[in-house]
Amino acid sequence: MARSVPVAELIRLFQAAKPVRAWSLIVTLYGDAIVPRGGSLWLGSLTQIMELFGIDAGHVRTAMSRLTAEGWLERDRVGRNSYYRLSRRGERDFLAATRRIYFTQARAFDGRLQLALLGPGVDDRSAVRPMLERSGFVALTPTTYVSIIDPPAEVEDLQGIFVLTTDADAAGSALAAAAWQLAPLAAAYRSFMAQFASLDEALSTETLSEPDALVARTLLIHQFRRVVLRDPDLPKALLPNDWPGSAARTLAARLYRRVVPAAERFISQVGRNENGPLPSPEPGFAMRFRKTGAS
Repeated sequence: MARSVPVAELIRLFQAAKPVRAWSLIVTLYGDAIVPRGGSLWLGSLTQIMELFGIDAGHVRTAMSRLTAEGWLERDRVGRNSYYRLSRRGERDFLAATRRIYFTQARAFDGRLQLALLGPGVDDRSAVRPMLERSGFVALTPTTYVSIIDPPAEVEDLQGIFVLTTDADAAGSALAAAAWQLAPLAAAYRSFMAQFASLDEALSTETLSEPDALVARTLLIHQFRRVVLRDPDLPKALLPNDWPGSAARTLAARLYRRVVPAAERFISQVGRNENGPLPSPEPGFAMRFRKTGAS
């Protein structure tokens, strides 16, 4: 099959990352394209789609066995055919991920940071740290934790922990960058934009084939979700002036909207569930990336 040059390069980069994690790409495909169409997909359809990425039937079957064994997917047999859909656990996790990947929401911030200091009275720090992390705190040092939200009562009641409130002044962004380790995340966002720059340029003058559109769409979300789900989603006041997260989201939104129509046509052609062709996407699908302000 003749490939668009930027799509061929995206496939090469995906294949170059060893080992090739077919199961992870399948997770992306389900969350991005199959869940909005009822959630169930025939194994034969999945195999045909994965061939576009250079993943053979044997690796697909191995990946599906793993995802089923780990509780992400459930299998339904109809005659000799196997159909897979997300488990309840998978649906719950995908819903949370979907909000982070496709939608943005301004985070409330009152300009204050919460500091939790572990004093000498804390006998078992390993027991205290998980509670702090569940409450939204991240470690600045082994004995100092930072949060942008007020701590729950269970944290304030812990013996030996001192909770202080401080204004996020000029040092706030530097403190946030250190506590939330923003430098590696910024580098990942820039790498994502560099990886898809050629596709962005190509789509300004050409239209992808339907199979290439699905490949581009799936790899776009596959790479974007790997970055955005690591993002602590800090308020703008705590981010560096050159923070690349917004530009990366704008790029993802622009590319996604350009490739989705052709990709959806291809899914309609090859996608089957227990009842036949996959249904049309649910109404909420059209709202993806619509709140980013991208052109």
